[in-house]
Amino acid sequence: MLQELWSRGSATVRELLADGQIRQAYTTVMTTVDRLYKKGMLNRTTEGRAFRYTPRQTPGEMQRVAAFEGIRQLLGSGAPTALPLSYLVEAVSEHDAQLLDELQLLVETKRRELQKRETREHTKNTNRDRNSNSKEQR
Repeated sequence: MLQELWSRGSATVRELLADGQIRQAYTTVMTTVDRLYKKGMLNRTTEGRAFRYTPRQTPGEMQRVAAFEGIRQLLGSGAPTALPLSYLVEAVSEHDAQLLDELQLLVETKRRELQKRETREHTKNTNRDRNSNSKEQR
């Protein structure tokens, strides 16, 4: 149903069923889109006696969120930190060895960003401490 909504942009339950692509009962489709709405995946507006549903995210955004949540859950599983990371590396390497190089570049880029942020924060804290000390000496 999400695929249909993404391709249409928005639709009512009746519109989703009209072209025959979805072969489920009206009430099943209505329950499904209502659950997707309650989970925050769809927006809805009243249109007459029905609701018009619109996806809140693009397919790419939804995939990114799902991947992020899956990795977050894996890392928070209570296993030693290196173990879930090794699963990720293994899965990436089985899919495409070139992705390992891309993963390494992403890690190195993120590491540089974090180092720059830490340097800026350290400089800001040092300057704040100096200003505080000079005011105390007056």
